[in-house]
Amino acid sequence: MNRELKQILSVSRRTDIPAFYMPWFMDQVTRGLIEVVNPFNQQVRQVVVSPERVHTMVFWSKNFGPFLADRYGEQFQAMGYHLFFNFTVNSRSPILEPEVPDLNQRLDQLRQLCHRFGSTSVQWRFDPICHFTTKAGAIENNLDDFETIATAAGKCGIGTCTTSFMDHYRKIERRTRNALTFVEPSPAEKTKILLNMEQTLSPLGIQLSLCCEKEALGQLPARSTISAGACISGRRIMAVHGGRVSIRQDPGQRKASGCGCTVSVDVGSYSLHPCHHNCLFCYANPACDQRRHQ
Repeated sequence: MNRELKQILSVSRRTDIPAFYMPWFMDQVTRGLIEVVNPFNQQVRQVVVSPERVHTMVFWSKNFGPFLADRYGEQFQAMGYHLFFNFTVNSRSPILEPEVPDLNQRLDQLRQLCHRFGSTSVQWRFDPICHFTTKAGAIENNLDDFETIATAAGKCGIGTCTTSFMDHYRKIERRTRNALTFVEPSPAEKTKILLNMEQTLSPLGIQLSLCCEKEALGQLPARSTISAGACISGRRIMAVHGGRVSIRQDPGQRKASGCGCTVSVDVGSYSLHPCHHNCLFCYANPACDQRRHQ
């Protein structure tokens, strides 16, 4: 029975392939085989890529400009693949996300994705929510444009916004030592922020879901409609595109923290595909880190 299930390709949690590596990815799809390196033990796995084996390609990006300009999505559809998009659109913040396009450009990309591939195939991620202090000493956050982005997403027909609070890794502390200091909101502050976001989204018909925020979810009042999220959901993909994929929970994700993602194969590489957005809060290996260690 399981042999009848097609795979979901995650393209990719580890880097921004739509923004920087689409020619490479298209070459791999054309030859029908992708070599995937496990980031923990460096073992290489060969993944067969064909419409007979792959149900949906889930693209993650902060800049779908190159993807849209060269009409990669239409090419993949013509080959027989289904598409789904996780588009992270955060507030304008040159200090946090120095190399992403201007917000107006990103909102235009959001509209194009929904128009060309359907709003049910697009999930908006406002992620992560960041609080930080600069040298001036005041605590700031990246929520300023949330309502603007939400309004645009609602007009596009997007029904889901997924969010989380920033995770604090030591590599991030090293990266931001001379620029700012990230701070962790209290549980009460997190609850207030999430309820305010929910209040903004509800009239727009957008459901707020949380990525790996089990504790924050447990602090919410019973009246809240905020739910646990799944950036890759087999059930949602089948509802949008039909067919059959696994709904088994992904063992490689943070289940204990509340990740609801179902199984997929991630085809990116932290080391081979550094991300050039150079976001300060990135848990992966942005290009600025690689330059620092050369």
